[in-house]
Amino acid sequence: MKRMKCGLCLLFLTSLAVAQASPGNEAAPPAAISSDQQNSAKARSIVEQGIQALGGQAYLTWRTQTSEGRSYSFHHGESNSLGTLFWRFKQYPDKERVEVTKKRDVFEIFNGDQGAEVTYRGVRNLEDKEVLQPYLRRRHFSLDRVLREWINQPGVALFYEGQTIASHKETEQITIMNSDNEAVTLNFDLNTHLPVRKKFSWRDPTDQERNVEEELYDNYRLIQGIMTPYDLTRSYNGEMSAQTFITKATYNEALDPSMFDAQATASKRR
Repeated sequence: MKRMKCGLCLLFLTSLAVAQASPGNEAAPPAAISSDQQNSAKARSIVEQGIQALGGQAYLTWRTQTSEGRSYSFHHGESNSLGTLFWRFKQYPDKERVEVTKKRDVFEIFNGDQGAEVTYRGVRNLEDKEVLQPYLRRRHFSLDRVLREWINQPGVALFYEGQTIASHKETEQITIMNSDNEAVTLNFDLNTHLPVRKKFSWRDPTDQERNVEEELYDNYRLIQGIMTPYDLTRSYNGEMSAQTFITKATYNEALDPSMFDAQATASKRR
């Protein structure tokens, strides 16, 4: 009887051991992270590194920016001006005033979706697609908008696209796509993590042709805790269209709201 009990006990223990070793009874391993998730996480990590390199919270929270310098315009890649002195005042996210000429007597003012030019002749609304629409499009796809707003919006997707050369620098390239299927491609310096290039495309509603706009950022300087590119080069469909060289910049100065009011600006001229 004792031998029989021992045999039954041994059989029970053997069966239990086999059952525990059976693949069907193993604890399920944690779900593997997909390659798409890994790619997106790497892209976001690069963006966050870029934001920290730009100044972190100081960059993400500046409200006003003033700058001055000289700008040049190009036609078919060839300079068509000797350069224009400018004084620029920005209030994030949608107000900007640019004063030009040595006397600072010509103004371009953008407030929300409205634009106006103020000269000695008075106020001229900028309603033509040659001035207002390109400006609004560049603002919508601006580096600040993308890094401060787009990446936190619902439905945004980030894609890591590897290392590549941009503006003669080794960079890591990522693309950010919002819920409207609008995409911006950014290149971050492999060593400094600062933005080097931004590129986006859009389709002309008239001829349905796709156009590509690109900006290059260089000559960064630390201003009030924010890394600021003093040199900016813009191109349109592969041809240089504008260059801007900043000589002075400051952040978070109090700006009079009337500066962004074209009618108030015109009244002060009288």
